[in-house]
Amino acid sequence: MPQFPKNWPAGLVIRASRPDDAADMAELIALPGFRAGTLRLPYPRQEQVRSWLEGQTENTVNLMAVLDGKIVGNAGLNRLSGRRAHAAGLGIGIHDDFVGRGIGTALISELVDMADNWLDIRRLELNVYTDNSVAVRLYEKFGFRREGVFVGYAYREGAYVDSLAMARLRA
Repeated sequence: MPQFPKNWPAGLVIRASRPDDAADMAELIALPGFRAGTLRLPYPRQEQVRSWLEGQTENTVNLMAVLDGKIVGNAGLNRLSGRRAHAAGLGIGIHDDFVGRGIGTALISELVDMADNWLDIRRLELNVYTDNSVAVRLYEKFGFRREGVFVGYAYREGAYVDSLAMARLRA
């Protein structure tokens, strides 16, 4: 498996999420660009975010990208169970003002490393809106392949949008 160099932006720290990240995470989720790439609704409540952060299980890896003390990205994977225990779903979001600065690359590289070298996950899978070409290119850089399109996948800003199913298989 290819190893991705850690040539991250200067000062970037990747760490596990904590319940006390709730206020900053709610602020991040509320950003229009961040939210546009997710299934989240506007105006997240800090209490809901805290509950989500506190409810992480042993099958979840949830990482924060922190730059100069500010949370600028979040990514995670959730291992599936039973006959799908070899697979995990992946999600990522980057602060609107920090897209294109290597934050996504750093977060995905850490999740791929966790999946490959620590969790023995063979299949990483995700859905991404078909109009999110920046994210699609990032995923393809890490070996994710297009598997199909979900037509009318989600309702976003008054219209139904399609989603691309992508997966990365480890040999």
